[in-house]
Amino acid sequence: MELDDKVYSQIVQMCEKGDNLVEEGELHKAIDLYTKALDLIPSPKNHWEASTWIYTAIGDAYYIYDEFEMAKSNFYNALNCPEGTTNPLILLRLGESLFECGELERAKEYLLKAYILDGEKLFVEEDDKYFELIKDII
Repeated sequence: MELDDKVYSQIVQMCEKGDNLVEEGELHKAIDLYTKALDLIPSPKNHWEASTWIYTAIGDAYYIYDEFEMAKSNFYNALNCPEGTTNPLILLRLGESLFECGELERAKEYLLKAYILDGEKLFVEEDDKYFELIKDII
């Protein structure tokens, strides 16, 4: 299944504007725009590839904002969309969000999956505490 070209174009434009807002530090405005883009996707949303990257963008914005419960929720949504379970960034951010929510065992699971898919390089720009959580089991 593919989205209508006009709808897809609208979604891409909205997400690009959202990405720019994130770079400018306008995270809540970005989240609002990403949410509006997600609203354009037919239900069930988890059947569409576009939902994977929109949920990831929303989760990332919440993560940057230190709103880890909301980040976690959106990364779980992204995980359940096409190719979500094989996306190292989704797994990494979900693991980091779980860590920040105090769910360390679940965090280990997702951080380890991210490591398995993309290696230590994925953790280079991240806080050392995330890699420290899994280094004894790799």
